[in-house]
Amino acid sequence: MLVFTLLLTLSSGAWADTDVSAQISRTLSHGPWPPAAAPDPSNRLSGKPEAIRLGAVLFGEPRLSANGGISCQSCHQPQHGWSEPKARSEGLHRLDRNTPGLLNARLQRWFGWDGANDSLWAAAIRPILAATEMGGSVAATARLLREDRPLACLVRRVDPAAATLDDEGLLVLAAKALAAFQETLISPRTPFDDYRDALAASDRAAMARYPASAQRGLALFIGRGQCATCHTGANFSNGEFHDTGLPFFVSDPGQPRRVDPGRHGGITQVLASPFNLLGRHNDDPAGAAAIPVRHVVQLHRNWGEFKVPSLRGLMATAPYMHDGSKPDLRHVIGHYSDLDEDRLHADGEAILKPLRLSDAETGDLLAFLESLSVPDDTAQRYEALRHQAASICR
Repeated sequence: MLVFTLLLTLSSGAWADTDVSAQISRTLSHGPWPPAAAPDPSNRLSGKPEAIRLGAVLFGEPRLSANGGISCQSCHQPQHGWSEPKARSEGLHRLDRNTPGLLNARLQRWFGWDGANDSLWAAAIRPILAATEMGGSVAATARLLREDRPLACLVRRVDPAAATLDDEGLLVLAAKALAAFQETLISPRTPFDDYRDALAASDRAAMARYPASAQRGLALFIGRGQCATCHTGANFSNGEFHDTGLPFFVSDPGQPRRVDPGRHGGITQVLASPFNLLGRHNDDPAGAAAIPVRHVVQLHRNWGEFKVPSLRGLMATAPYMHDGSKPDLRHVIGHYSDLDEDRLHADGEAILKPLRLSDAETGDLLAFLESLSVPDDTAQRYEALRHQAASICR
């Protein structure tokens, strides 16, 4: 009945020249939203209110850095989709990549543009210790958590036995609290979600409220554009890594060009990390959380591959791509429209082809992408958590 009703409804609309039944199925696959919350089995603090509050405080704590001036929030700015409006991030030094947004991070299986971490809590450790980012240390982090009275109070509320932890154990506790906080950063429902649910319910009146241009853009996204091949599911990402035809050389004035190995380097790093899910800090007794890293295989074609980002909330996270080379979404669409196939790996997947979009099609695809973003209240909730923590441990 659903397909028959919608065939009648859409036969004169944006999908008139397509297989409407297939388009409906593909559209419905991008929901429902929001997904059901589930704790991270590798993180014993996942979902715990006290840990979430501690994580919110640590997220804005500059004393985790070597110079006392850089916090997680310095680059992951709430008002910019938990990213920042710079092409390439800057910590103690300028980095090679754009700052990824943190909305819906708990839905990922690999973390960072290259997947150099296999858990959200391990991804929180990396910038603290990285010499180019925050430049902190295991010992300095542990000392801060022991000696600062408000922080030590919050740590005890999270784990009454924290005093027995060694320095590395305290660093991991801090990282798992940071992850517990970041798990709460879920983007709100969007106009697309209302349309998707109306489609599932055959609600013609509700479907009609979704702009016609966004409907045409959606048809292009899941049809000829093949965008949904990689931007799959409710989070609009398959969570994997692909070559999108962008250069993977990094240039800075006065310095020789260097190669960003992308996923190839990320696999090397995740396997070498003492904080990966194969190590002693994984809280998952069943071991299921470690299956991806246990079976990951490094291939030559992983050079220059970068993670497929979620498209939810993307209006706040410009500039785009792993290197921040695209200042706005129109430039992103233009990249795929005029794709230089010679830049793609010869031994990679044959997924991408130049789309050769007209100006009207570009506008429609842009309208659809814009419908995946609405203002969210995560920044306000972040500040509320920090205020609560301050009132608990003065």
